[in-house]
Amino acid sequence: MRIAMIGAGYVGLVSGACLSEFGHDVVCVDKDAAKVKSLRQGTIPIFEPGLDEVVAANVKAGRLTFESDLATAVAGAGAVFIAVGTPSRRGDGHADLSYVFAAAEEIAAALTGYAVVVTKSTVPVGTSRQVEAIIRKMRPGADFDMASNPEFLREGSAIGDFRRPDRVVVGCDTEKARDVMREVYRPLYLGETPILFTSRESSELIKYAANAFLATKITFINEIANLCEKVGADVGDVARGMGLDGRIGAKFLHTGPGFGGSCFPKDALALVQTAREFGAPNRIVEAVISVNDERKNLMARKIETAFGGVKGKTIAVLGLTFKPNTDDMRDAPSLVIVPALQAAGAHIRAYDPEGAAEAAKHLNIEMCQDAYDAITGADGVVILTEWNEFRALDLVKLKAGLKNPLMVDLRNIYRTAQMAQAGFRYISLGRPEAGS
Repeated sequence: MRIAMIGAGYVGLVSGACLSEFGHDVVCVDKDAAKVKSLRQGTIPIFEPGLDEVVAANVKAGRLTFESDLATAVAGAGAVFIAVGTPSRRGDGHADLSYVFAAAEEIAAALTGYAVVVTKSTVPVGTSRQVEAIIRKMRPGADFDMASNPEFLREGSAIGDFRRPDRVVVGCDTEKARDVMREVYRPLYLGETPILFTSRESSELIKYAANAFLATKITFINEIANLCEKVGADVGDVARGMGLDGRIGAKFLHTGPGFGGSCFPKDALALVQTAREFGAPNRIVEAVISVNDERKNLMARKIETAFGGVKGKTIAVLGLTFKPNTDDMRDAPSLVIVPALQAAGAHIRAYDPEGAAEAAKHLNIEMCQDAYDAITGADGVVILTEWNEFRALDLVKLKAGLKNPLMVDLRNIYRTAQMAQAGFRYISLGRPEAGS
């Protein structure tokens, strides 16, 4: 099948590359001519493990191409996916749908035969109907159906998520559209991946509800970690005890400095705004957003306390991206924590394996070549992102490079007994301090 993927950002590029791997003829379209040129030359604009290999293999096979002209891509396509950005709108927190609606207008003008127009972008309930109305107004006689097909890709493991998803959700109204979407995902269908067909409204809401629920689990365990510190409990044991309950599950019960990234913050906020608009406020998600925002400030204060004040001190920060295996800095906790430490008088020496270039756009800090470069002469070290290379640091070398053997680990990647034995004062989340 010929597929047009409108938008070559994170979702569009990963989805387009993986659909071409399924055997489809995919054209990824982007307004950014420089991005299209670099993609044609084999340069991937984002860091996502394995994506460069999938793109290269399918470009070589002739199944994946890149265009800046939407009409060229849409002509003859059986499915047209809209995968443009939907950032939070300034001022009210609603999802900004201007790129989605602009794409709809261009698609209307470009349709040449029957196609299913699919919203892949994360959009509020009712957006698919609005996109359909735009196209029908511009092209009353156009032969098309609409579908909603939200993505559930985790940054850092998106290729695996697309190849082996928990489920595929498709919202559409006609059997003809269902047949097209079954063909799009035929390799997964044959592998018995659950494909859930729903109304478009249900499909749109599933994405927001899922992300809001996962954000709630993260925020819940973060607050439990605060309580653990007060009563002398170990949040790791508490999380394991909870996670063994099949009704709860262990995933997303890992304490940290607060959730960030391109999905959870904006999706939770958009869900809250939609719920208010329809007179069904979601108080739980409202609280989740508030607690998560405050947690990042709480972490900055925790670091200040651990250092006995940070004025005039040098702090080594390991990890700046919102999670490992990505260069994404959107809503990363570091964007709140680092400036707060700087405002309190700290000098920051930081290292991130993949996020340095993106971080430099947002933070005015000293970037280092590796973890040991960052800690040299520092008054202590803070772990903000749990990159694998930080899980097995040479503690003897680390201690020798620091002025003081102090580690504040906001990801709990080390064992307290191990750090105490190594001679560190070790402060983590939801666990007793070690080496004090």
